Parts: sequence; structure tokens; C-alpha cells
Amino acid sequence: MNTINKQFKALHQQAEPLLLGNAWNVQSAVILQKQQYKAIATSSMAIAETLGYQDGEQMPFEEYLMIIKRIKASTTIPLSVDLEAGYGETEEAIIENIKRLHNLGIAGINLEDSVVNASGRVIVSADNFAQKLAGITARLKALDIDIFINVRCDAFLLGLPNACDEAVNRIRLYENSGADGIFLPCITALDDIKTTVDSTPIPINVMCMPGLPDFEVLQSLSVKRISMGSFFNNTVYKKAEVLAQNIIRERNFSSLF
Repeated sequence: MNTINKQFKALHQQAEPLLLGNAWNVQSAVILQKQQYKAIATSSMAIAETLGYQDGEQMPFEEYLMIIKRIKASTTIPLSVDLEAGYGETEEAIIENIKRLHNLGIAGINLEDSVVNASGRVIVSADNFAQKLAGITARLKALDIDIFINVRCDAFLLGLPNACDEAVNRIRLYENSGADGIFLPCITALDDIKTTVDSTPIPINVMCMPGLPDFEVLQSLSVKRISMGSFFNNTVYKKAEVLAQNIIRERNFSSLF
């Protein structure tokens, strides 16, 4: 394992949670690095919107890879990539994508247990996803590819009935299939966070949401990773929209200075 990958894995084992900055281009990544973030990750939704695509693997992987390469070349801290459902229909295709990222020096990836189809985002069978994950992790091990696999479980994001119970069941399956960490977007309730963290020895990742507890509270619950999703990107462009409106309204550029 190279130094950057060791560094990234170690960041998930500290008492203080890893605050992961989510970037969508070189400028945003450099800002996060300048502010002393210890690691950054891509937001696939933010990059898709930057390139004019919808979320849900609508952007071609080659275009995504171009942005990833530029971010990696312009920063020195560990970079993780949101790989969505893998950008491939088969295990082999997904593994090939992971190999390409590993060869670039990418420290980690996210893989999610839901897909976007004609009816919207739907969660896939837990057993089927666990089987696919086990196949991917076994093949990566055989290839001596050591990359942090953070599995995104969408039980809370999709508002499933008994989301916490469903998440705990999936966490156990995914842990046994080789996941290095579990990402639970949209979890916010203290009891749910505690239950999921207590259900596994592998790191739990929560995401920026209205009502998410402060970082100190998350640390007390032993959360190991906190990420932004696309919210940082969304807020930046909302502020840009206000600035653009101010220029029209005020008939000068004073709002830019």
C-alpha cells in the first residue's frame, strides 16, 4: 500500500472524525486543501451538473475521469472518488474502472447500493449487492489493489420503512463482503446514528444535512467520517446567483468587491 493510501485509511481511525471536503473542480479542491482539510472527495452530482448532466451516472465516465485527473494532479492530499454504482454493468467493468482510478493514485472510492432507472432511484437487493461487492473486493485483492471502499447504503436517503433496521442488516452484509467503511446519507437522528455505529467495527460516514448534530456530538457517537455531498457546491452557486442579480439591480460591480 502506498503512503497516501495508508494516510487515508489512518484518517478513519482517529478519535476526531475525518471531515471530508467534497470538490467538483480544481478550484474547489485547491480551496479545500488550502483550508487544511486532510482529504477531499469528488461529488459526482456536483461534477455532473458542472458538465451539464443529471446525477445517476448520466455523465460519461471518460468525462468524469478527466475532472478526476485534473483534481488529482493539482492537489497533494488523499482523494476519494464517488463512483456511484460503479459506472459499469458487470463486476469486471467496475473493477476496470477501479483499476484506472488506483493507477492515478486515488485513495478511496464510494460504491452505492441504489441505482437510478426510469422510475427514479431505487435500492437494490441487499444480498445481490453484497454478492457483487464480495466479488469486486476479492478480485481487487487478487490484483493487489488496495483502495478504501466506502459503501453507500441508501436506506435513509430513500426513506425506507424501518430504515435503521434495514441499514444495520445491510451494514453486516457489506462488512462481511469486504467494505472498509459505510456511508449513510440522510441519517440525522442521534439514536439511529448510535445504533448503526454500534452495529459494526468499520467506520461510519454521515453527510451534511439539516438537523445533523454538531461535529463534537458526532465524535462522541464514534462517527469516523463526515462529508458534504453536493451541498457545498449548491451553496456556492446560490451565492453566485445572488451576485449576478445584484450586478443587474445595482447597475455596477460594487457587489463583487
